[in-house]
Amino acid sequence: MKSGCYTAIVTPFLDGAVDSDGLERLVEFQMAHGITGILAVGTTGESPTLSWNEHIGVIEKVAKKTKGKCVCIAGTGSNNTEETLNGTRHAAEAGADAVLLVDPYYNGPSSLEIRREYVAPVARSFPDIEVIPYVIPGRTGAQLFPEDLAILFGELKNVNTVKEATGNLDNMKRTRECCGPDYQILSGDDGLTFQMMTDPDIKAGGVISVLSNIAPASVVRMVSLASKGDWAEAEKLAGALDPLFNLVTVSTTEETPFGSVVCRARNPMGIKTLMTILGLPSGGCRMPLGKMSKKGLDKVLSAARKVHAANPEILTPAGEHFGVNISERLENPENWKGLAYESY
Repeated sequence: MKSGCYTAIVTPFLDGAVDSDGLERLVEFQMAHGITGILAVGTTGESPTLSWNEHIGVIEKVAKKTKGKCVCIAGTGSNNTEETLNGTRHAAEAGADAVLLVDPYYNGPSSLEIRREYVAPVARSFPDIEVIPYVIPGRTGAQLFPEDLAILFGELKNVNTVKEATGNLDNMKRTRECCGPDYQILSGDDGLTFQMMTDPDIKAGGVISVLSNIAPASVVRMVSLASKGDWAEAEKLAGALDPLFNLVTVSTTEETPFGSVVCRARNPMGIKTLMTILGLPSGGCRMPLGKMSKKGLDKVLSAARKVHAANPEILTPAGEHFGVNISERLENPENWKGLAYESY
């Protein structure tokens, strides 16, 4: 997989169903601002709550729209190898360039099993499509280790990239050590992308981004600057984007009749809430993901207002593409009416 910025695109909904027109508009927005590729139906695309027919339909739509313009990655991972093989077959037939395989969740196989009984069978069955392991133990409770990534890379040349979302810099360094200079590491964490790209012991080639759903031009530019070695400008832009990076997971302390609790609004809740506020196709999340708390919504608004006031060029392209006034969207309470629970 080549270096660059890939968008883990949200799946927009309309009246509970996949919003196909909205999805097309989002893909067009991404391509208009130089994205390297688009990941369809990853975690950000709410893969756990889509039926397989919906899943396949989104992949087909994105693959057709991106053909000859940018890379299409299809999320086909699961905790069932047979299901993943079937999903990958559909993705290959739809014209996807690559598939993303999240570590099997809940049943939690060992790294050895993930390599031998999951990634390798898919890669061998589809030698003409790139297979990208997605390592995110915080969500899956399982982890494909750097040593097994290196074995896969040595045996199967279509397994040459990892989406790294462990949050563990030492693990990333070990991946580079085991896999060598020709292996591609893509950040799975927007907020760590600059550090991962500029650390000489990691040398990530880019990011599979959540924030680029809203600000593709700026995330693309940050990755490009870092790739070219213009680290000062890249760091400056990363700093400007940082309040929005922090919306991937929005944590708040909430009061209950029995004391305080921590409430974590996990991806894609924060980004889809902001997309709705800004007037982009979104439609909210499918249950069991619900709404933000009022404190969470305030965090989303505060971050967006801060970024728009200091660096309007970050959100302005979304306003221009979708024909909305960003300032008005961030100040008029009608634009976020009903987006938060009234009480805990």
